[in-house]
Amino acid sequence: MTSKVTYTGKLRTTCEHIRSGDIFITDAPIDNNGLGEAFSPTDTIATGFASCILTIMAIKANGLKIDLSGATAAVTKHMAVNPRRISKIEVDLSLPKHISEKNRKVLINSANTCPVHYSLHPDIVKEITFNWVQ
Repeated sequence: MTSKVTYTGKLRTTCEHIRSGDIFITDAPIDNNGLGEAFSPTDTIATGFASCILTIMAIKANGLKIDLSGATAAVTKHMAVNPRRISKIEVDLSLPKHISEKNRKVLINSANTCPVHYSLHPDIVKEITFNWVQ
């Protein structure tokens, strides 16, 4: 088992990672009758996409002897209706500027092949912007 999710009332869940015991909560968003005091389930999907991108890039960067520490991803999730679903995820990456053009291409390819990218429905627009600014 990977995780255990418990509904705690008021459109909130507690999510526990079995192996580590780490916990996070989710709330339904305000625009869907929720409190909006925590990540919504769809927020976790969009955020997981960005986390996967950075993780896969870092794995590749480690092999290239490049440190991506401090790299960030700003995530914007867009919702559609009928049915309510994620329609677009924008990931705006800020990455170290000292990386060579050759290694940038390798890292960009890594980002575009992360497992979450392949797991998201093909109708979801995935817009990744690479800013080499740090």
